[in-house]
Amino acid sequence: MKVSRIVAAGAAAGVTVLVLSAPAFAHVSVQPEGTAAKGGYAVVDFKVPNERDDASTTKLEVNFPTDHPLASVMPEPVPGWDVKVTKSKLDKPLEMHGEKISEAVTKVTWTADGDGIKAGFFQKFPVSIGTLPEDADELVFKALQTYSNKEVVRWIEVPQEGQEEPDNPAPVLELSAAAEDGHHGSSGEEASDSEPAEKASAETAADTGSSDGTDTTARVLGIVGIVVGAAGVAYGVLAGRRRSNA
Repeated sequence: MKVSRIVAAGAAAGVTVLVLSAPAFAHVSVQPEGTAAKGGYAVVDFKVPNERDDASTTKLEVNFPTDHPLASVMPEPVPGWDVKVTKSKLDKPLEMHGEKISEAVTKVTWTADGDGIKAGFFQKFPVSIGTLPEDADELVFKALQTYSNKEVVRWIEVPQEGQEEPDNPAPVLELSAAAEDGHHGSSGEEASDSEPAEKASAETAADTGSSDGTDTTARVLGIVGIVVGAAGVAYGVLAGRRRSNA
């Protein structure tokens, strides 16, 4: 009985570790390439995973915040996808480089001109945005993901601090503190006078990617070690039992 309990406990421990370490359910998200500092410019990637085994993702609609409208929104061309930028009139004009802007981008839509995102794959959709608000800590982008079978997944639920993540969370871009030197980030029309900033941003992105890869490798090796260890204990117990029986 003791041997059976030990074996069962070891197996349960291995399964528990794997379950707890499994990645969270994938959803449409947004992340900056480098930093997204308040008052500056940034290039952000909308990451779209395909979560269906029997359908491809053929369309993505991203609604831009109207409480903090962005005067500059420029999508990067993505091979295999057509892009449409929708602008709307602003209730209160924005000022950018001394000029008043009376309309802003409220939606960007990507439509596949082929198979789209197949099962088991994801796609990034880069967009240059600015200037980022100085009076907000985050921007919420509500998104709609359409599949080839006409199913539409609405990623529009706003996560609330202190509460569990909703089933269909909206992509949220976290904004960092403004640069101390007063210079805005570079993207699009701001890129001409900020070559050092671009280099620093690239180095930051490289460091971040390296750190993420190291962390992921460490977690995977840790999980494998625990599972192998549990299997080893179970094998040792069974082997001992065979010897005692013999």
